[in-house]
Amino acid sequence: MPSKELVAQEISAELRTAPRGASLGIRGSVTAIAIILACIDSAAAQDWPTRPIRLVVGASAGGGTDISARLIAQPLAEILGQAVVVENRAGAAGTTAAEAVAKSPKDGHTAYMMSNAHAISAVMYKSLRYDPVNDFQMVSMVATACLVLVAAPAFPASDLAGVLAAVRASPGKFNFGSAGVGTTQHFAGELMKQTAGLNITHVPYRSTPAAVTGLRTGEVEFVFELVQTVQGQIQMGELKAIAVTSPKRNPMLADVPTFTEAGMPGYDVTSWYGLAFAAGTALPIVHKTNKAMQELLGRESVAKQILNLGALVRSSTPDELKTHIAGEIAKWKVVREKAGIEQL
Repeated sequence: MPSKELVAQEISAELRTAPRGASLGIRGSVTAIAIILACIDSAAAQDWPTRPIRLVVGASAGGGTDISARLIAQPLAEILGQAVVVENRAGAAGTTAAEAVAKSPKDGHTAYMMSNAHAISAVMYKSLRYDPVNDFQMVSMVATACLVLVAAPAFPASDLAGVLAAVRASPGKFNFGSAGVGTTQHFAGELMKQTAGLNITHVPYRSTPAAVTGLRTGEVEFVFELVQTVQGQIQMGELKAIAVTSPKRNPMLADVPTFTEAGMPGYDVTSWYGLAFAAGTALPIVHKTNKAMQELLGRESVAKQILNLGALVRSSTPDELKTHIAGEIAKWKVVREKAGIEQL
């Protein structure tokens, strides 16, 4: 079957050489082209995928984004009838992988597993070689996850009200740690500072384990971290859970209130995972993939695996995911500017 680009070129050539006053008017010709191209896209989607799909992850193996990708890879392969191979391309906070997918062939055989890091990278980097929204054809949200504010067991306060009172009583005395400048954990702390008007210092570490170690040794008083990362230490009493950052409580920490419940309404840091192709991928392929995602995310076995990650299943339409990402970029841009965080 000829490509839609070739067909469009041939029809355009015919229109250019057609005598003036030909029976097909310009409007009818354009309509005809649109119909033919739509038919080609539809036929291509019926045959697609014709080979394994690369699911690119902009992070190392073992992290939340990587695990989420691997959780959906097998059921997606079963539904689509082709292998889905996870490919880790860590580097530059995920921008290396994002650029590779944005510039990949628009045939639906290269997909990208996005996360909240995609939105924050768009805010942290002065220039990117891709548009974080318009160079991607969104498919569906996959899951959402929250962070939890944790303190050392010796810290005198055990709830958010007590934490805020302690920080306000001693401006500049307390520190919060994160896995590094420009991480979701860092931005969560900056948003808390801005929302509550706190004077508290950020201490960046090289990794999440280092930040948690700093908390336990007293270098910092607080850390924001993904639930699954610190859940075990919370359960063993090695860390004290203060509040979760999502609008609703996390089932894995059902007794821990949200920031809103604890007295900070409007505070929301919800990490997320989403699936996308390069912009320009045929819409029938996108719709076919979205339908497959709706099916697999509706499976109880998948939901349980995602819950074990500390996350919750969350499907969406392509437009809903696009709107969400654009909103996240706008939100974190404001936080970065208010905090005076230097771009990279």
